[in-house]
Amino acid sequence: MAKPAWMKIAIRVVAGLLAVWIAFVAFVTWAMNQPPEKFGRVMSHMPGPVVFLIAPFETLWMQARAGHLKPGDPAPDFNLLKLDKTERVQLSSLHQPVVLIFGSYT
Repeated sequence: MAKPAWMKIAIRVVAGLLAVWIAFVAFVTWAMNQPPEKFGRVMSHMPGPVVFLIAPFETLWMQARAGHLKPGDPAPDFNLLKLDKTERVQLSSLHQPVVLIFGSYT
């Protein structure tokens, strides 16, 4: 028994939408694995909250930014701009304990 024409069209439309969704999620995943500046540029072109509604954003973000450090591993060396923007400070140049706090107290 042959499928009706409308069913063939519906299957093609659903397959096309699925392919577009997979490509979109792959693009967002790629963007999440880029440096923060590049990720920000990509996200600034996203239309409103669409990416949060149609992609598993939180799951992808947690996987992309999980990192490979484990408790007890030495901190990676990096530098940051001072608050007054006069100079940069290298983590390895500090000869005292350093506490980094990421998060919010609100």
